[in-house]
Amino acid sequence: MAQDWIQKLRSFDAYPKTLSDFSVKTYSGAAVSLAAGVIMVLLFIGELNYFLAGETRNELYVDVSRAESMRINVDITFPKMPCAYMSIDAMDVSGETQLDVVHNLFKKRLNADGVPVSEAQRQELLGDGLTQAQREAKEKAAKDEKAGGAGAAALPADYCGSCYGAETPAAPCCNTCNEVRDAYRRKGWSFNMANSIEQCKREGVGQEVESQASEGCNVYGYLEVSKVAGNFHFAPGKSFQQSHMHVHDLQSFKQSKFNLTHTINSLSFGHHYPGIVNPLDGLKKVADGEGSAMYQYFVKVVPTLYDSAAFKASTNQFSVTQHMKYIRFDRGQHGLPGVFFMYDISPMRIRVFEERRSFMHFLTGVCAIVGGVFTVAGMVDSTVYHGLKSLRRKHELGKLG
Repeated sequence: MAQDWIQKLRSFDAYPKTLSDFSVKTYSGAAVSLAAGVIMVLLFIGELNYFLAGETRNELYVDVSRAESMRINVDITFPKMPCAYMSIDAMDVSGETQLDVVHNLFKKRLNADGVPVSEAQRQELLGDGLTQAQREAKEKAAKDEKAGGAGAAALPADYCGSCYGAETPAAPCCNTCNEVRDAYRRKGWSFNMANSIEQCKREGVGQEVESQASEGCNVYGYLEVSKVAGNFHFAPGKSFQQSHMHVHDLQSFKQSKFNLTHTINSLSFGHHYPGIVNPLDGLKKVADGEGSAMYQYFVKVVPTLYDSAAFKASTNQFSVTQHMKYIRFDRGQHGLPGVFFMYDISPMRIRVFEERRSFMHFLTGVCAIVGGVFTVAGMVDSTVYHGLKSLRRKHELGKLG
């Protein structure tokens, strides 16, 4: 009975075997077999890499996050604009304003060939071009002068410097150049006569700006802003608020044209993640026309959540359009020369995540590769074998021309 079942089981064999005495091995069959083996190995390696690497997918949904801040990473080089001329300001639609941004930004002075002439210093009130150490030394010297300290011209203990017409009941005295400058700003007056003001001459203000006139500047670091629409800009002149207006004082500079040629080494909104593309990285703009240039970049920021097995990051992607125009002050044209970035926040968020295929999917792909290549190779071998056999027979019969 058992032998009968075994005999019946043999009838289900879908792969009947041929006796070795009836099989023919050919050179063409060997070549096709080797080629099929190489193709199988290559396809298997590609399938394995695809399985291990996974697939990046994007998912779009409404952004419901609130009360978040946003980090803006900047690295911009101005080869024709001295650090002492530059001021960086940020403002948004909520009314928050950051004038002469002082945190987490660094500047590096460059000579005419673009070679650094000093170590990077933290940005401390970019408008006056002084480092923190220089400013502290200057303030100390002013205090020493007022107190009659050694090495300085003695000043009376009750010294009250003139504000040159900008005195107020709350601040009747201006004992330093910065106090005179601030008093003028509170009045809304331009400050363009540092060389004739006693406090400024005593402190040597203006010499730093003149010494950097032929230099460039590399500004890099990051800003922390609220996650609402706003703008930040790089522009010459000290900035201040006057009658709810944002104003830059350009009268203190002995020139009417500012060269805003710049290279955006990198600009991003948030943390970096693999595969992100920042469209402004490496962009170079040359201001070679008449007048001072105003560059405007209109940025659309798209909140992005990157989710992978390695790490997760809440960051942003962005798209940008740009506009540029020249301003001729000598022709009565108005505007502020500078580099402006106006950004708006998209209400949608993108989730970028990696999706790995299942092992069964991988196994199915491998089987398809082996079976498909094996089948096609068999068809090619059969065609080649019978074709050569037919040609050989015709040759033996003398039917080949």
